[in-house]
Amino acid sequence: MFTKSSNEIIGRFEQAKVEKAEAIQSLFQSKSIDPKTSQLFLRAFKKEKELELWAKNSKDKVFKKLKSYPFCKLSGQLGPKRKEGDLQVPEGLYLIDRFNEKSKYHLSLGINYPNKSDKILGHKTTPGSDIFIHGKCETVGCIPITDFWIKELFVIAKQAEDTSQAKIWVHIFPFRMEEKNFQEIISTFPENKEFWSNLMPIYQSFETKKILKKFSIDDFGNYKIQ
Repeated sequence: MFTKSSNEIIGRFEQAKVEKAEAIQSLFQSKSIDPKTSQLFLRAFKKEKELELWAKNSKDKVFKKLKSYPFCKLSGQLGPKRKEGDLQVPEGLYLIDRFNEKSKYHLSLGINYPNKSDKILGHKTTPGSDIFIHGKCETVGCIPITDFWIKELFVIAKQAEDTSQAKIWVHIFPFRMEEKNFQEIISTFPENKEFWSNLMPIYQSFETKKILKKFSIDDFGNYKIQ
């Protein structure tokens, strides 16, 4: 008689919860943050190939960095995504908008690309879609962090979304946007100067204060800190 394996009976999310429970509890305890009521924030840097996880207690204003996950691979080059098939990882401010427990990349967190800015500045009919933070080590514009790390991050994000946080923000930057880095890198990518100059104050605001400020997007696709 054919019987399903335990992996088929228990979903990937449930498996990951069991596997990562102790590590997640230890991670949050190290920063005195309650994972059941925490607020999360993700920040990614393409040049450095790093995805940072930040968190805070709901009553607090200031975020604390919990850890960094390395990109396993990166497609495209520095600069925003503007068209379907350009292999670019987006740059801008996004939300996690879906949790895929049956992804072909093990587990995946979808981001809401294209957002309003991307729709204004990108290709008018085919700006691209389906951008994820996911497992495995393959990418054509997503952020892969391997199955090992996506299990932990997926569980942390899903539990936050289920218990305490309707919106989890993901800021994706081309690089760590200090002035020196900006001046060095812009000489190689002058076509991105205007867009990166718009992102830079958002990076610097959080880097200085560790507070996530609200923003808007104007009719020209520019991000405006409120």
